[in-house]
Amino acid sequence: HFQRDIVRGVEGYIVTGSKQVELGNKLCDDGKKYGVENTCTSGSTLSRAALSFAKARSLMEKERANLLKAFGTQVAEPLRAMVMGAPLEDARHLAQRYDRMRQEAEAQAIEVSKRQMKLRETSGNGDMISRLEAAESKLQELKSNMGTLGKEAVAAMTAVEAQQQRLTLQRLIAMVESERSYHQRVLQILDQLEREMVSERQRIEGAPPPVIENSMPPPPAYEEVNGIFMRTPTVAELVETVEHFLAEAIQSYRAESETELNLSTGDYIVVRKVSNNGWAEGECRGKAGWFPSEFIEKRDRVLASKVAQVF
Repeated sequence: HFQRDIVRGVEGYIVTGSKQVELGNKLCDDGKKYGVENTCTSGSTLSRAALSFAKARSLMEKERANLLKAFGTQVAEPLRAMVMGAPLEDARHLAQRYDRMRQEAEAQAIEVSKRQMKLRETSGNGDMISRLEAAESKLQELKSNMGTLGKEAVAAMTAVEAQQQRLTLQRLIAMVESERSYHQRVLQILDQLEREMVSERQRIEGAPPPVIENSMPPPPAYEEVNGIFMRTPTVAELVETVEHFLAEAIQSYRAESETELNLSTGDYIVVRKVSNNGWAEGECRGKAGWFPSEFIEKRDRVLASKVAQVF
């Protein structure tokens, strides 16, 4: 029964493990697809990591498939053969023959007892005595045969039990060794994968920050602002004429040229010009210059304490 339980458990594990291998291979394919097809402009770090992950996952699923195969060939099949094997069946047949003979002997003993009682109740005759003697002789023969067969059945069952226990233990050890070897190989794969990913992360963290190109066009030149052009300007190149208004800096801006204006969050600015290319010109703290218009918000009112900051 224990062997059958092991066989059923291992077969269930193989079915479940096969489904896990299928899902793991799908995850491997997804990682490989991303690593090959990704065209992210910010870098290929994740692509390389995805390829490394896919490669490691593929190796791990192969190891899992080998483990399931070993469970089938080294554990389930041998145990199933032992359950249905000839030695055990022969021992079972002997045990069954012994049981049948024991039942027959018990019935014969009852028959002898009846004949003895009947003989005592009557005066008896030669025929009754002869039948009683025949019944007693048959009972003795059954007991003798039962004793011999019983010894054979016990010996056979004892031998088979010892053999079955030894072989079952061997199969359990084989299962443990296979699974231990599987986990060791998977650990090696994961260690290698972790080293690759950690190395890539350290390379990124240790690298200088990437230079982010300013996609915003430079502020308008002096000639553009004052209407002095070497050619006829287009509408897109003209600076929008607006009334002066007050605005508040919603984030800091560091000037990158002499024509630009430094801003700190919370500064108030008198905005005098707004360009259609994303720049505005104004005055703050006694200085004038250009700054990105998205860094400010228009304000209808300003606290009296803030007026000095503007001028």
